[in-house]
Amino acid sequence: MVLTRMGLRVRGRVIPCTIGRGGVTTTKREGDGATPAGIHGIVGCLYRPDRMAKPVDWAVPIGPGDLWSDDPADEDYNLMVRAPHPFSHERLARADRMYDLIILTDWNWPRARRGAGSAIFIHTWRAPGRPTAGCVAMAFPDLLWLVQGMRHGARLIVPEGLA
Repeated sequence: MVLTRMGLRVRGRVIPCTIGRGGVTTTKREGDGATPAGIHGIVGCLYRPDRMAKPVDWAVPIGPGDLWSDDPADEDYNLMVRAPHPFSHERLARADRMYDLIILTDWNWPRARRGAGSAIFIHTWRAPGRPTAGCVAMAFPDLLWLVQGMRHGARLIVPEGLA
């Protein structure tokens, strides 16, 4: 998969998508809103079993107590954690549909460098053209098509200088 100005190029298609409000960067920092340039391995898939069937055999279900730590002070920074969690985190089982299906990349994982930015997900967008906090986002039907044709270990290529 290669991110281009036109969208995500994969398997003969170009999927419309959005990236971080901070554009693409080679110096990713927590909270900068940028999508990190580089080659990112696909390391997992999360899904909401109360909202959809298991999309691929390697997908892991998420529920109300599942969170993602985004606090550099947390020893579990950039890892999935369970509620209650005393550090800053993102709720994975959201009221909206944005995280019903999440493809996980290996950005700053599994051994996170403090402050270098937490998870870069591929997930459903809020709306076409609306930027993310650093992730790659697209319409749900495209995301489902993408994950169903993907294998664990695939790569997301984000070129430097992409605006």
